[in-house]
Amino acid sequence: MVAVPNSVRQACAATRRDATIFVAMTSHSTGTGQTAFDISAIYEARGLISNHVRRTPMKQSETLTKLFGFDVYVKYEIFQKTGSFKPRGAFNKMLRLSEHERAAGVVAVSGGNHAQAVAYAASTLGIKAVVLMPENTPNVYLDATRGYGAEVDLQPSIADAFAKIEHYTNDGMTFVHPFDDPLVIAGQGTVGLEIMEDLPETTDVIASIGGGGMACGVAAAVKGVEPSARIWGVETEGADAMAQALALGRPVDLPAITSIAKTLGAPSVSAFTLELAERLLENVTVVSDVEAVKAMAFILERLKVITEPAAACTLSAAHRLRENFGPTTRLVLVFCGGNAGPGDLCGYLERFGAA
Repeated sequence: MVAVPNSVRQACAATRRDATIFVAMTSHSTGTGQTAFDISAIYEARGLISNHVRRTPMKQSETLTKLFGFDVYVKYEIFQKTGSFKPRGAFNKMLRLSEHERAAGVVAVSGGNHAQAVAYAASTLGIKAVVLMPENTPNVYLDATRGYGAEVDLQPSIADAFAKIEHYTNDGMTFVHPFDDPLVIAGQGTVGLEIMEDLPETTDVIASIGGGGMACGVAAAVKGVEPSARIWGVETEGADAMAQALALGRPVDLPAITSIAKTLGAPSVSAFTLELAERLLENVTVVSDVEAVKAMAFILERLKVITEPAAACTLSAAHRLRENFGPTTRLVLVFCGGNAGPGDLCGYLERFGAA
């Protein structure tokens, strides 16, 4: 793994003074029949949301290309509205609501980026939004969510937040799930369409996983265009619900989210996203918080952007997976979110003894 650059150490010292593939799965919403999820849903999503989200840039990194010895590209979802990929899925869900559903409003659960995305989309579309958030959510996420016009309902934990959803849906509000919804996944999958249009020669993509919606949507899009392409998932220790689910063959509940990558902190994946991951992902690599923090520092120093740990861990995974790549590899790292600041990075470096 790369070392923390001296300039970042110094800055922090001074400072201390987010082909078609058909996947059949049991319907997670009704429990009846089968739901088909394929690339056509992702193309449809793009047509619907294109006026509401940005087409984010994807650039080859000379630094990473030289470091690894093969072509490495970065998909900069950190430049998406609200600072992460999340508005793509939120808009694809909410633009399909009936007038009656819009009038009743939407409710969501999130400790970060999904909260902002739902709040932003709701504000744009003139829909009332309530977002249930854990009490330990950083103020920057609370302020941003409220700033977009959503009502924030604080709960003791993310599990408590999910448990209270029924209170609002019983009043007619529509639940906008952060990942367990084909419409949300199709919206996130538009990231994959853009990757393949910008680089048809893509051989590999590394995407981080919270509940699995973005990674699986990207995988369906990329493999729908080029079936031989490989998609690799990554999580951090203490936020590794998908890796544990894959190991056991069923979703598991994490007793607590202990990783600093809070935007990867789904308490459990769903049967829906687990099935997609089993079919579409090569594997899920689990990296440490220390690796993610060192990657954050390296990215800031060399690529000149600041990322969340949830995004920086894709670089950590690239190092772990290096033996799977070769001279003809065309690797894309999805920088999924950038809702972090220099103070966050300096705090992480100090906490882990790396500053």
